[in-house]
Amino acid sequence: MQNSEDILVSRLQDSTSSQEAFRELISEYKERLYWHIRNIVKNHDDTDDILQNTFLKVYKNINQFKGDSKLYTWMYRIATNESITFLNKKARRLSITSEELQNKIIDNLESDVYFDGNEIQLKLQKAIATLPEKQQQVFVMKYFEELKYREMSELLDTSEGALKASYHIAAKKIEEYLKSN
Repeated sequence: MQNSEDILVSRLQDSTSSQEAFRELISEYKERLYWHIRNIVKNHDDTDDILQNTFLKVYKNINQFKGDSKLYTWMYRIATNESITFLNKKARRLSITSEELQNKIIDNLESDVYFDGNEIQLKLQKAIATLPEKQQQVFVMKYFEELKYREMSELLDTSEGALKASYHIAAKKIEEYLKSN
């Protein structure tokens, strides 16, 4: 018996039902993907652009989806790759390093009308920006997205033990940053 995700994928891959199924897909997943992307790029407008690109890639490549993972896992990876590609291109365009771009993005958060965080949340974002990319990703997934290690393991194709260690190290680094700043 097929589950609802399998049925949705079948409908997405069938040209007679793909457009309606795609509208359902967007309705079902846009908020979760929005916040995942937003946690990476921090800026609302950039997030919207990347989310749109993510859904375009999903639509164009749905026939290559083989069901080896969950549909959301596949889309999550696309969203993550689109976000990282976006940030790398932006850093190159500005002729700065990825770390410098992260700092610039965090500094711009204060003036972002869509950021409703207080000083402590801003300081937390600055601390997260000091982490290596993989630790940032693991910390954000666990702390903000509240994903279980099992889900993270599937999304990142990494062992749960490695993710737990990475999160623990990231949390310690953030704690140190917050104490010293």
